[in-house]
Amino acid sequence: MKSASFRFLWIGQSMANLGDIFYIVGLISILYASTESPFVLALVPFLNMMGRFSSGMISPLLLNRYPLKTLLVYSQVSKTLLLCLLALILVFHMTLSILVIVSFVFAIAFLDGWAAPASQAMLPRLVPENELVKANSVFSIIYETVNLGGWALGGLLVAFLSGQNVILMTVALYLLATFLMTKIVDPTKFYRKKSVGRKSGELKEGWHIVWRNPLYKSLYVIIVFEAVGNVVWIASILYVFVNEILGETEAWWGYINTTFFIGMVVGGIICSRFTSIFEKNLKYVLITFSFGISILTLLFGLSTIAWLSLVFSGLNGVFQQLKAIATNTFLQKSASSEELPKIYAVESALVSLLFAVSSLVFGALSEIWDVRITFIIAAVLLGVAAIYAVIRHRRFFIKD
Repeated sequence: MKSASFRFLWIGQSMANLGDIFYIVGLISILYASTESPFVLALVPFLNMMGRFSSGMISPLLLNRYPLKTLLVYSQVSKTLLLCLLALILVFHMTLSILVIVSFVFAIAFLDGWAAPASQAMLPRLVPENELVKANSVFSIIYETVNLGGWALGGLLVAFLSGQNVILMTVALYLLATFLMTKIVDPTKFYRKKSVGRKSGELKEGWHIVWRNPLYKSLYVIIVFEAVGNVVWIASILYVFVNEILGETEAWWGYINTTFFIGMVVGGIICSRFTSIFEKNLKYVLITFSFGISILTLLFGLSTIAWLSLVFSGLNGVFQQLKAIATNTFLQKSASSEELPKIYAVESALVSLLFAVSSLVFGALSEIWDVRITFIIAAVLLGVAAIYAVIRHRRFFIKD
């Protein structure tokens, strides 16, 4: 993977992702200090997901008209300008309206909704096909490392520098990310697609591609079940589980999250070390680790021993990473360069909507019932996804 453009992509995307984490941490600290309202804080992840969903729904219009690099660069430029405006508002106290401040979360997430599928679809264009699994592994390791360190580092920076200064620091990260993305050279020639008929037809294009292809459709059925089932790992549910079931302090929520992200990094390293074996057995990796994720979710939910919950969380991270790389490799090796960004746009919209709605539903269930019931429900949904993968196993192959 000697491609300079690949390096510009992963470094630029890492800077952008780190900036996304820092500004959210900084904003949450500012909102909590000014309102002390759990509802206002809950609006941040909700509006973030809804922004991505809205963007994913209209992204086919942009993908048909602009090259992926253009979307990446202009998305990052627009995010940078919005964050500059937000920083000015916060530093100079231009408004006291919480609604105005949290609307920036929606707007920045909306712009990021174009960048995410463009970035994922760009990757297979920048590396040889025989290095695709390794490239996905490297990308995943870096992404999870940024996640692992970003939240902890963001919290420290807020404590020492204040939320406003952390947001100003994010502006610098966004500027660096923008510069790096301008250096990417996309070898795939872009052909602007002419609009035929109503724009509503274009909006449905990605969904039609997924629905008509047996492989894509089967993968997305699995993704739907897992998007709902994996909601049990959100903070609001884990907090309750740690307090009521494990009987530990809030620090254990951090330990569980940390072991999960370490597991994700380890999964990426395992995949990169055994690329050839992994690539030859994509179908079996997908099916095996789908069952593994379901079993580990159930074991975690039924566990009352704190240290054992860390083991289950770490293993779940490993399994999640290996299955995700298998899913991405199936899509990247099967879809054409024109189809791939639209397929990823569908995934972004679908997962964002399901995550936002399921978070509210599972949060309510954890208040009404024992929180362990939510993990049992999640394990059943993840098990259904694994069984479906077995039933449709003949669809999981890559055409030459």
